[in-house]
Amino acid sequence: MIRFGTNPIAWANDDDQTLGADIPTERILHEAGVLIGFDGIENGHRWPDDPEALRALLASYGLAFISGWHSMNLLAHSVKDEIRAIQPHLDKLAHNGCTVAIVCETSNSVQGLAQPLSTRPVLDATAMRDFGAKVEAVAAYCAGQGIDLVYHHHMGTVVQTPEDIDAFMGATGPHTKLLFDAGHCWFGGGDPETVLRQHVGRVRHFHAKNVRAKIKARIEADNLSFMDGVRSGVFTVPGDQDGAIDFEPLLAILAESSYDGWIVIEAEQDPAIHNPLLYQTLGLHTLRRLAAKTGLVGAS
Repeated sequence: MIRFGTNPIAWANDDDQTLGADIPTERILHEAGVLIGFDGIENGHRWPDDPEALRALLASYGLAFISGWHSMNLLAHSVKDEIRAIQPHLDKLAHNGCTVAIVCETSNSVQGLAQPLSTRPVLDATAMRDFGAKVEAVAAYCAGQGIDLVYHHHMGTVVQTPEDIDAFMGATGPHTKLLFDAGHCWFGGGDPETVLRQHVGRVRHFHAKNVRAKIKARIEADNLSFMDGVRSGVFTVPGDQDGAIDFEPLLAILAESSYDGWIVIEAEQDPAIHNPLLYQTLGLHTLRRLAAKTGLVGAS
């Protein structure tokens, strides 16, 4: 069953917590669950850590807990240490009936730093193979608890470009799955339709993030940081006329592959400039329309 969700970073950013700091938590949940009508929401720094308190809070607004980001440090830690670190996260997910754990290697990432994206870390073929083997070991552990590890390719990290994605997917499997993020794929130099079609068999989570091409070009030309891009509005939602990504062929690919997971709008931008209620409503209506058009709704 296809379910549509959102991420609270549209209202209150996790990396730069000054963005949306004035927005009450209750407003975020009321808009997402009651006014817009999302089925669920991902994790954010405003939510309680206690698994039952989290479930109860979201449920009071008609929202399910979808999953949440876990920062991996496998390039610095052992598999054993990483398993120990991720276990409390898995406990929270299991209590809330989640089926995926979103992970990304952040030990040497520049995504939250005031450093140009051009300085992001790069792994050679040998290092990627070794890294992939460690991720696969953690993924096998997660699978043993009934949760798929979905790796989030992300700007500023060791898995950013389409070539990185190909190499990473080749270095992992069968337990490691992919969180496909349309925006990060396009920002990272990939064609989302091509990359998704190539790896859709291992996609277990989908982030519907759009990109404003003019702002992306300025970030690259001026050698700016990832957070410079976020603050200046490089990301937006499906359906925004300023966005460069056509989501219809992407949902068609999901329909063809009988995808039956979450489709989540993860589109961080300054809420003082881009009203979350308006943009998230536009994004959800666009996705629902395209899902019906492509036959994705009802796929199993």
